[in-house]
Formats: sequence, structure tokens, C-alpha cells
Amino acid sequence: MNGNGNAPVFGALDGSMRDFRYLPGSDLLARVDAFYDWQQARRAAGVWPLGRSTELGAHSRCTARTDEGSLFEGVNFASQDYLSLSSHPAILEVAIETMREFGVHSAGSPALVGNTSLSIALERKIGAFLGYQHVALFPTGWAAGFGVIKGLVRPNDHIVMDALSHACLQEGAQAATRNIHLFRHNQVEGVRQKLAKIRASDTENGILLVTESLFSMDSDTPDIAELQQLAYEFGATLVVDVAHDLGNLGPTGRGFIEMQDMLGKVDVVMGSFSKTFASNGGFVASRGRSVKEYLRYYSSPNTFSNAMSPANAAIVGKAFDIVSSDEGAALRRKLMDNILMLRSLLNGCGLETYGDPSAIVCVKMGSEALARLTSRRLPSLGMLANLVEFPAVPKGQARFRLQVMARHSQHDIVDAVHRLATAAADAAEDLRALEEGTTSLGTLDRDRPLPTHFVEPEAQRPEAPAERRRGPLAA
Repeated sequence: MNGNGNAPVFGALDGSMRDFRYLPGSDLLARVDAFYDWQQARRAAGVWPLGRSTELGAHSRCTARTDEGSLFEGVNFASQDYLSLSSHPAILEVAIETMREFGVHSAGSPALVGNTSLSIALERKIGAFLGYQHVALFPTGWAAGFGVIKGLVRPNDHIVMDALSHACLQEGAQAATRNIHLFRHNQVEGVRQKLAKIRASDTENGILLVTESLFSMDSDTPDIAELQQLAYEFGATLVVDVAHDLGNLGPTGRGFIEMQDMLGKVDVVMGSFSKTFASNGGFVASRGRSVKEYLRYYSSPNTFSNAMSPANAAIVGKAFDIVSSDEGAALRRKLMDNILMLRSLLNGCGLETYGDPSAIVCVKMGSEALARLTSRRLPSLGMLANLVEFPAVPKGQARFRLQVMARHSQHDIVDAVHRLATAAADAAEDLRALEEGTTSLGTLDRDRPLPTHFVEPEAQRPEAPAERRRGPLAA
């Protein structure tokens, strides 16, 4: 196939991303054709749900396009904007004014005049918010996760990491050392065993213990205090990724490290601004300036990437102000009300959800085939939702990751549950027909047609521009 008969071949309902990670063949460009062929097979069957784009931003209801350009619209549970700050009037205003005053580009790395007065102020604001003396900013959350590990760990050191840690943490570990020890998800006793085994044979080198405060595929959290105690006991350093709960959970928005009484007590905290704080960017917080300075010059995503733009720094700073205000508390209450309502209605429809209440509501599908067929039906029913399948989650545990916003209305939530439940039920019938041989993927559109979902012309859709002007709690 494409000059390499050993390349994997899968149908639209078979195979996974992992099957194309390591491809055979000496021609680096030709061998990737196998992945594209699989993509095209899924596109032809209507079961390639990735690469979509919104037309006018990630609002609670929006118009979107497939990666092939087909237009559809619907209720949006696919975007990460937990407190709905990306269209908050104060956020928009500070972005515009900052660009007028500072320009649009940082024009350098943090080591080489890329910082501005805004980014320095943001570092101090985050430190005060979390109870740390020093904060280093990164251009993305991914860069912060990769960079804190690659910056601190050397080849003879060890990394003990939750097996479900984010890709930026796992790839940072792989780039830093071969001594990677994965422990079963959230199993503290497994951590103790790994640490004890390492220290029984190596007391000279460092150990970095890595976890997340909220895992985005299972919506669950570890015992952070116990992990920190184990780090002290075995001479390790704990890093906690707070990307998904910081700002939107906890009495004052400080997430699970607040709810577990660990503010300022974790060795190192890293996070992302892209989930709650309406911007690209990330950070690493630590107690001593020496860690910040070392990361500035030895963490390559910090040293060799342009710093956050002035507008991004100003946006995040304003978002922290809102998070810390009475309005932020009201947004968190509205978000949690939405989360609880969504989970309750889904479970009432027989759709199982994972983990504990958070802005991440993962809905169990099971087989990849059923999940893909469900994804085929959602656009025509008017819903955006992200399909997650192996290897991001275990094989046979495919799910839809619904991401809740404070500005989702009750009507949005009811619509989402109805549309997802309808899509799943109809997809189960599609799968049964395919398995019984009464239809095929090639004739599925004819034999079991999708409902027709019309998109209004642009001139007749005033909602998106108006949405930018409405307050954050508007229905």
C-alpha cells in the first residue's frame, strides 16, 4: 500500500491512532499515507469527528465546519471555556486596549527581553493566588508541562508518574530520562512501592513524582496531601498539574489543592490558562526563585520560545481578577449547577458518566464502533461534542467528553442530553444493522439516513455577535 505493503490497513470502524504511531518503511513521507487512507475511510463513512473549527468563536451555541468544510450548527459542549470568560466584556476590553498600547507580539523569549510589565505582574498575581513566591510563565500549558519535567530531570534521575497523566507530562518524561515508573491511576500504595523500590537501589539521583489535580478523561482526583507526604518520605519532588480545576472549582477558585488544604504546600504546581482563563499560556509555581531561574535557562520551551504576548498576559491577569471576585464565585456556582443538571439528566437517560462533578462530563459509550457511529449522527442533530477513544482511554471504553460552560443555559443542557441520547440510540441500531448485514458502511446513508439539519444564512444569525456583548450569566 502506497509503496509499502507492510503498512497497517483498517476500516472506518476499526483501528486506532496508536496503530499509526510507528509506521514501517524507509520513506518518511510515503509511509504516512497509511494514516491518511484510514482518515479518508472514516471521513467517507462520516465517522471522523476531529479537526473541526468554529465560524465565530467557541460560544455555547455556534456554527462549525468539519475539517472538509461542511457547515453545521448546534449546541456546543466541545470547547474549553469553563467560566465563559472568552467573551466576557471586560476580557475583550482589556485585550483591545493592551494591543493598542503594547502591540501584538512579545518579540522575544523570557530570557531575552520577551517579558513585559504585564507578564511580570501576572507572575506575581498567580504566586499570590496560589501561595508561592515565584512563578515562571510559558507560552502554552503544554509547554509548561513538558518544560517543568525536561527542565528539572536529568538522564540518571527517576520519574514516578500516574499512568493517565497528560501527554505533555508523559512526553516531557520521555525526553528527560529512560527511568520512568508508571503507577496505576490514583493508587497511592502503588506510588509508595515504586518510590521504595527506587530508593532501595538509588539514593544519589532525583525522583520527580507527577500527577494531576483533576484528570480530564475520568474527572477524578488523587489524594494530593498523601502524595506530598510520600515525596517528603522518599526524598522526591511532587509536581501537580492543575490545568482543569484551577479557577473553576473550589470555594475561591483554587481547585482541588484548595479543597484538600494544600495551597502553597505542594512542591511544584503547573497549569494552563486555556481551560478557564481565556488564553493560551501556562505557568510553573515554586517556593524558591532558584527553580524559576533554572527553568528560565534550562527548560527549552521557556528559553527558546517567545514569551506570552502582552494581550495574553493582560487577558489572564483580568481573568484572575474575575475569578477572585464575587462575579467569579457566581460563575462557579452557575457552572456547578449546570454540571449537576447535565450529569443528572444523562444518567436519567441511561447514559453513564465518569468520575465526580467537574466541568468535564465524560459519557460512556463503550465500543469504538458504537462511539464513531454516534459521532456520525451528532452534527445532523445539532451538537458539538468531542469523541475520545483508544489510546487516550482504554480500548473498549470510548466516551464523549462534554465540557460545560457557565453560560450554558438549561435549554442548552436539555438539548444536549436529548441529542446525545438520540444519537446513541440510533447509532446502536446502525451498528446492529451493520453486524446483521442488512446494510454496509457504503449504503448506510441510504438505508439509515441522517436527519436533515439546516444552517441559517449568515445574515439571519445575529446570535454570535450579540453573544459577545451579553454578560457572562446571560441565558
